[in-house]
Amino acid sequence: MPSFKVTACTAEHVGDRAEQQDRVALLTSPRHPNSLLAVVSDGMGGRTGGRMASDQVIATVTHLFRETSEAEAGGLDGLLRMMASEAHTVIRLSALSSEKEPHATFVALLLRRDHAVWAHTGDSRLYHFRDGRLIHRTADQTYAAYLRAHGRTEEAIEADRKYKHMLVSALGLARPPELVIADCGELRLGDAFLLCSDGLWAYFDDSELGKIFAHLGAREASNELVRLARERARGRGDNLSLAIVKFDPPEAG
Repeated sequence: MPSFKVTACTAEHVGDRAEQQDRVALLTSPRHPNSLLAVVSDGMGGRTGGRMASDQVIATVTHLFRETSEAEAGGLDGLLRMMASEAHTVIRLSALSSEKEPHATFVALLLRRDHAVWAHTGDSRLYHFRDGRLIHRTADQTYAAYLRAHGRTEEAIEADRKYKHMLVSALGLARPPELVIADCGELRLGDAFLLCSDGLWAYFDDSELGKIFAHLGAREASNELVRLARERARGRGDNLSLAIVKFDPPEAG
């Protein structure tokens, strides 16, 4: 087993919006000893619809993590699929009595000892750094990303800017979400994970994030990211939320 200390934290800020529609959680469970689950969800669909959707994501994930074993779910990836599927269904049922179409992004990281699995749909992101170097970043499931994947130029994408941030996959939309699941293999000392909504990542490039994680602990990095995002938003910032998990050297003694 590798020798490291796991440190984790979360942060939220309403930004310059009237209501916070992001939700973030760090969870443990007796059903999953030596495990940690981090989740970020950005809700959309009107003032009440967006918060309702992200609330339902966190509530569904929390319940399943506490009540469903890895064996019952068919593995860690199966558990993440179950969480996304049930949250999608709950949000869809809520939409039947809602004036809006509530939906939410979903990015989750499940750590078990020295192994990590994550799931993602929408445009909230997961970053995996190792000693400040980017190892992986999830791909945004937006209309703009879809156009780029199909060879459209940046000029053409800008011409469609009204729709470029529209999600093509999320929990609660009329079609089933395109859930992407991956793992990182063996974790190492110096690894760091950032899960965050677009209200945060919009203000940073990969290199700057890597430097912050290479030099700061989890809480210090969290404070710095929120400070810089708010400064760069210049009074026009969206809700932001983040979860950080770092693998630091073990304490001496």
